[in-house]
Amino acid sequence: MDNEQNGDIFFMRQAIAQAQMALAQNEVPIGAVVVCGGRVVARAHNLVETLNDPTAHAEMQAITAATGAIGGKYLPECTLYVTVEPCPMCASAAYWAQLGRIVFGADDPKRGFTTCAHPLLHPKTRWSKGVLAEECAALMTDFFRSKRQ
Repeated sequence: MDNEQNGDIFFMRQAIAQAQMALAQNEVPIGAVVVCGGRVVARAHNLVETLNDPTAHAEMQAITAATGAIGGKYLPECTLYVTVEPCPMCASAAYWAQLGRIVFGADDPKRGFTTCAHPLLHPKTRWSKGVLAEECAALMTDFFRSKRQ
């Protein structure tokens, strides 16, 4: 395993910790961290129910916190780690923030940005998927299974 993969696992575990915080608040368990220069500059989780705001996704919260921490609206040197594939809204926010890289755990085949016919990410944004995917997916599966009981 190379250094980037080790770093991806390390930071995805931090995103999972954020997802667990969302779960504890009865939010859809999605967590995100933004890393710049090897350090976490923002941590967030879903706050849709708490804030009664459909745009309060983990990624949106993390991007807002990261731009505040960096002191600028662009994040080309940063990586967003998120437990589930970003939706089109969050991918578009990443576009406008010019995020350098996105790493996500579990796919979202129904609502993820990769299902869109039109590319939503900035042309310079690199992305990868599948980091701790099973662990990330289990959080979602267990959450929604508990809602159906």
